[in-house]
Amino acid sequence: MPAVRAWTPGAGEIEPEAKAVAVAAVVKLLHPAGTRAAVDVIDAQYGGILTDTASVLVPCRVYTISGGKLMTGGTTVDVRLSKSNGTWRVTALHPAQPGKAITGLSTAARQVLSSGQITLPPASAADIRSGQVHDSVLTTMLELAKTYRIGISVIRSGHPLDVFGTTRPSDHPRGRAFDTWQINGHPVVSPTTSRSLVTGYMRAAESIGSYNVGGPYQLSGAAFFSDRTHHDHVHAGFRS
Repeated sequence: MPAVRAWTPGAGEIEPEAKAVAVAAVVKLLHPAGTRAAVDVIDAQYGGILTDTASVLVPCRVYTISGGKLMTGGTTVDVRLSKSNGTWRVTALHPAQPGKAITGLSTAARQVLSSGQITLPPASAADIRSGQVHDSVLTTMLELAKTYRIGISVIRSGHPLDVFGTTRPSDHPRGRAFDTWQINGHPVVSPTTSRSLVTGYMRAAESIGSYNVGGPYQLSGAAFFSDRTHHDHVHAGFRS
């Protein structure tokens, strides 16, 4: 069984307790007592964070032993939390549902899946294999990968259906957005990650075609936004 490190909030996190509680719930869900498994938490990012409610998205790899063989899988879980008396509690767990793989994937889909510059969590790779991710997302990833090594956290499944705290549909479930948690090996949320690295990546995503780029820094231009939810990743959305 591969050794995996326990995920802990680092410097730069907003409401780190919410993420710690969410990750603990996901590990318990994916590694029931008495089973032979190891849960590798890739990241924990916000799907939304308000004063007393939150969505924490936890992409994971899961290793299990079956028939004497090591099996590798994983998912992304949308963990919903509420806060009362200063304490965060889990209210719901929503594992990703990527859909079945199809034949006849687009050239861009095959290239993203095979790229050594793009690291995909299991649910995001399954999203692409399902054929439900628009080529605008895939071609942007490929263009960005010419300059950057990209760690993807969420594409389609495992993300709230609506923009958190609103009734406005999110671009993610429609296969028209992707989130990046790591650039050139540096977590977006880390205070030691170069600001220019993150802002350069955000501007590159917009220049390639994203109409809606969110991140930890507010940039000039109609396409850009920043808020508490996006302090820990870069969001890139597309109209089609």
